[in-house]
Amino acid sequence: MKEAIKKALEEIVGQDAVLVNEPMEKHTTFRVGGPADYFVCPSDTEQVQKVLKFCRESETPYFILGKGSNLLVSDEGFRGVILQIGKNMSRIEREGNRIWAQAGTPLAIFAKEAADGGLTGAEFAAGIPGTLGGAVVMNAGAYGGEMKDILKEVTVVSQEGELIRIPAQKLEMGYRTSIVKKAGYIVLEATAELEPGKEEEIRARMKELADLRVQKQPLDYPSAGSTFKRPEGHFAGKLIMDAGLRGYRVGNAQVSEKHCGFVINLGGATAKDVYQLMQDVGRIVKEKYQIELEPEVKMLGKF
Repeated sequence: MKEAIKKALEEIVGQDAVLVNEPMEKHTTFRVGGPADYFVCPSDTEQVQKVLKFCRESETPYFILGKGSNLLVSDEGFRGVILQIGKNMSRIEREGNRIWAQAGTPLAIFAKEAADGGLTGAEFAAGIPGTLGGAVVMNAGAYGGEMKDILKEVTVVSQEGELIRIPAQKLEMGYRTSIVKKAGYIVLEATAELEPGKEEEIRARMKELADLRVQKQPLDYPSAGSTFKRPEGHFAGKLIMDAGLRGYRVGNAQVSEKHCGFVINLGGATAKDVYQLMQDVGRIVKEKYQIELEPEVKMLGKF
């Protein structure tokens, strides 16, 4: 059965674009996670549609992956197909004050393209360690900017394989959410509309934000960025710090001493370590402040 699925996937995307029993620790910024049965890297929209169709018809579970920057994969891995929309789908083009890019484009490259064209509005995205597709799904944002501020149109594919173009005003973007997330759509490409600016000022702002990240975030360790969503009227990191959890450890997973909103992998942490630490933090914060911390990190597999 396993060999038949492998062969069917290879016929769609080519032999080089299918990996079997691929360790997910290689593909998440937490650097943890067991093997995926199949790791597939399509290179165009048609291949994405065909893989989805195959998974649907063969009842094979699947998961869409970008750079794995907001994901915790269990130590057991994933029984099914990981469909990575990444470097094989990362074309980017600029025309006038608009930038079109495929969903696998890293946000850092997207922001650089804007700066190269003297376009302002995407500076906030320069240091976010994800792809354009993932950023659209969760309306990624930082330092006062969000994807909803710059998007013009997004092209997605539904789980049934239908191509849909969604104008920005219909994306229903809110705090870490969008119609794309709610409907389970898969982002293929997006167009942003930016404002003309002075290139030196744009680059200066990008450097300023990069310096802020270095100062405030534990970039020396693997993590998934902000581990919990911001509770209304509060900051997750401050609640965790005030609860006395700075530096709290489970195995080699730790609440960062530099920024308590981050859970970091000190080296050799397991997904179980990270998950247990998140559970502990959520429980202790709720006991102390009656505030529920909702994970921003997605969980994949059995915990």
